[in-house]
Amino acid sequence: MHTPKLVAVELPNSRYVVRVKNGPRLGTIFGTDKGWYVRPTVFAGVDNNMRIAREEIFGPVLAVIPYDDERQAVNIANDSEYGLAGSVWTADLGKGMDIARRVRAGTFGVNQYTMDFIAPFGGYKASGIGREFGREGLEEYLELKSIVAPPGS
Repeated sequence: MHTPKLVAVELPNSRYVVRVKNGPRLGTIFGTDKGWYVRPTVFAGVDNNMRIAREEIFGPVLAVIPYDDERQAVNIANDSEYGLAGSVWTADLGKGMDIARRVRAGTFGVNQYTMDFIAPFGGYKASGIGREFGREGLEEYLELKSIVAPPGS
């Protein structure tokens, strides 16, 4: 089984520097000694058959999967049972919007990723049913009723 490489990354304008040696250390983060946490980590050399690429991970973890062209990148992104959110970063806004339309995710950012509470939020596939926020999220709390009166009344 192929194991992803762990790499060190310094994030610009950030107080976090990711330095990983000998794999992520579960159980510690920022001075704590309890819990199941991993420090912000970037995994390189990942392929789409690896567990880290197949599961929906919530945390400061980035799996870098190489691709040859944008078609392959979209196929990799869509080859998942999940589809909560994604983003694409590009100098070509039109190409970024095209990719955003093709990736099966409930929320998608082009050159950013942020929540817009006016827009509906929720995932595709196994990443959730229904929507939060926006008109679509409020509709979950409504109970509709139809009243039909006799003709001519």
